[in-house]
Amino acid sequence: MNFMMRDLLKMPDGFLENIDISSMRFKENTYEKGLDKKMELCSIASGSSGNCICVGSDENHVLIDAGISGKRIENGLNSIDLKTEEMQGVLVTHEHIDHISGLGVIARRYGLPIYATQGTIDAILNTKSVGKIEESLFHAITPDQPFEIGDLLIEPISISHDAADPVAYKIKNEEKTAAVVTDLGTYDENMIDKIKNLDVLLLEANHDVHMLQVGSYPYPLKQRILGKKGHLSNELSGQLLGEVLHDHFNTVILGHLSKENNYAELAYETVRLEVTMGENPYKGDDFPMYVAKRDAPSERIIF
Repeated sequence: MNFMMRDLLKMPDGFLENIDISSMRFKENTYEKGLDKKMELCSIASGSSGNCICVGSDENHVLIDAGISGKRIENGLNSIDLKTEEMQGVLVTHEHIDHISGLGVIARRYGLPIYATQGTIDAILNTKSVGKIEESLFHAITPDQPFEIGDLLIEPISISHDAADPVAYKIKNEEKTAAVVTDLGTYDENMIDKIKNLDVLLLEANHDVHMLQVGSYPYPLKQRILGKKGHLSNELSGQLLGEVLHDHFNTVILGHLSKENNYAELAYETVRLEVTMGENPYKGDDFPMYVAKRDAPSERIIF
């Protein structure tokens, strides 16, 4: 969708970040339904420089990744009236530093349980920059085998990324379901099947292919990002979204945007157009779409 890039880049930087750019008419479908609250999701930070997402119910909350400083995690949770010590655990997607940089700090300070695949655990224990973490805090999980934390049923989903044993996460309670799906170079039928019938989806829209191709990254890094174990482009993100939309879908949040190779407005418009032009009965304006803030908490989505 590079034909629109010229006009979009004229917009002020950050113009659409975390604005209800889909349409104010959808507002009643998202955060304002406090009386019907079932689950909630808030991106504390989402981008190539650090990731941390809070997901929970009335009774239990977990973090997905801790890729920003412990202080930023604390401040982000405080901004939505939660505390780090109230988290029931940290679900780690993989061992890259933008997903674990603050893990050691909050593990040592709060003794939070850490859930990750065994390959990811081994890789974290060999990452010196996170410091020492008590091995007793780690709980090994297996892709496609759900486990429970309180009233939350959590399913790790295998993803294609250049890490030891990476996963995405689907989280549900009795009535609602959310998923956080980032850091994947491609997707398959298994991924589509796993994330159908969601209420809320935080989905990677990492880069614009043309920006990446003509940008300053070294050629090997460009090939890594574009490869099947790299990251989802805006176009692929829109195509995957088109595969999993349904009549009762609530909200999509676009996340893990590259600072160098993407813009919030470009990601939003490209994903929206891919959905509209795709082989599905929906248009990009049929559901609320937001772009997660890179370096600050985004709006709390209650569903």
